[in-house]
Amino acid sequence: MQKSKRLIRLIMIINAKKSFTVQELADEFGLSTRTVTRDLLELSELGIPIYSVQGRGGGYRLLQERMLPPISFTENEAISMFFAYQSLEHFGSMPFGKGAQTSLDKFYHYLPGDVKQKVDRLKHKITIWSPGRAMSQEVLETLFHAIMNKSAASIEYQSSKGVTARDIQPVGLYASSGFWYCPAFCYASGELRTFRADRILAAVLQPSIPYREELEQFKIKEQPVHEVSAQLLLRLELTAKGIWQMKPDPRIGPFIEERGDGSGSAEVRIIAEDVAFYTEHIWQYGAEVKIIAPEEAVLLVREKIKSVQKLYEEQPSS
Repeated sequence: MQKSKRLIRLIMIINAKKSFTVQELADEFGLSTRTVTRDLLELSELGIPIYSVQGRGGGYRLLQERMLPPISFTENEAISMFFAYQSLEHFGSMPFGKGAQTSLDKFYHYLPGDVKQKVDRLKHKITIWSPGRAMSQEVLETLFHAIMNKSAASIEYQSSKGVTARDIQPVGLYASSGFWYCPAFCYASGELRTFRADRILAAVLQPSIPYREELEQFKIKEQPVHEVSAQLLLRLELTAKGIWQMKPDPRIGPFIEERGDGSGSAEVRIIAEDVAFYTEHIWQYGAEVKIIAPEEAVLLVREKIKSVQKLYEEQPSS
């Protein structure tokens, strides 16, 4: 067996075993212990997290974070993977820790020179913007690991009613408008709720809480979950041009109902804390989109109109 193929197979075997001795590997490959020891040393120098276990029984162990064997990509696949990673760079925090950036660095490092040149030409021409929102990376990582490892978690959650302690079983994570949201089963209410990650002040895994296997059926894209915070109904009236402008908007577009005369309306459920955000978002469409409700949003628009009107009032001549 060629050495390169042997090393790849060796990575796959120790990934599966996690704990092993040199003799076990020598027997499996039909090699001398000296050759296997040399191979393990070479893998360690390449970054495979192998360490020796001292004492009776001894041997080697693989650290918890396992290494994957090499994967081949076409040029187009490599470029698409690079920009898939880069699309995350504008998020304020990520649930993967530093994993996304280090993997992007490794991916770029091993690209052929000509492909690097293409990526360099494109990376300042293509980006996916997302509003940067401040939130705890540690909280996001805890939620991520709770989902991945099928564990419950205890959180401190800040809502309009104050800070409360809750035990939850996260069933998903998704991002919208720069915010991260975590649908989860709330043990206190006995219901699925959606928690906004930036309002979670602290989170710790609670593997001692029995895991509810039936929640594995939950799919983010299929099942809406109501927010923990109070909800309001955002009602809009749109001109034909307003419909054309807002149809691509993922927050409003799916809820637009068109009329025969070309105008339309929309009703969208939002959480109370986001009234100002939606008002600011809709303000940019001017007279093409009118907010009918809630009253809080209408008042905010009236205040903005007064401010603009005052700004453009004629100054008395001197």
